[in-house]
Amino acid sequence: MDQRQQELAARIAGRRGAVRGPFRVWLHSAEMCERAESLGAFARFDCSLPKHLRELSLLMAARNWDAQYSWNAHVHQAIEAGIPEVAVKAIAEKREAVFEDPADQAFYRFCREILEEHFVCDETFAAALEHFGAKGLVDTIGALGNFTMLGMCLNTFQVDLQADREPPFPDIRGYGRVTPDTDGARR
Repeated sequence: MDQRQQELAARIAGRRGAVRGPFRVWLHSAEMCERAESLGAFARFDCSLPKHLRELSLLMAARNWDAQYSWNAHVHQAIEAGIPEVAVKAIAEKREAVFEDPADQAFYRFCREILEEHFVCDETFAAALEHFGAKGLVDTIGALGNFTMLGMCLNTFQVDLQADREPPFPDIRGYGRVTPDTDGARR
């Protein structure tokens, strides 16, 4: 690494404990790495969303992009922050998750619609706006955009799948989809 890359690596390690995952890729472009790290730090640590919803948005984007590294790195953090395990399992299996808290349900629906449909219906927008305000929705979109970029990076550069972990998604193995065989068994 050149001096700029070394400086960035030291800063990242200082804030995040080590240079892992996507940062090992992004350091190839010091300018990109610096900006991605800054946005990622804001989305993970400093935006207006409560911690459990920051973690939920990360899991939802990770699942949308089948980013196993990101999922594995955060699934326990999301549960510890208050996301119910049953909801986490539903997201992993691409089923509808249900939350008891109306704000959490509005947040989930907002994120799901923008990730899956690329638009948010008026009813969903109004409910999320009521709970989180304009700033919260802007921060949500920023977080989802950051975590989407993260998932794309992890999959494109095939960043460590943590071989000691069970694959988190039933339809993904390695860096590809598992498709039903003609007899219906997954291969």
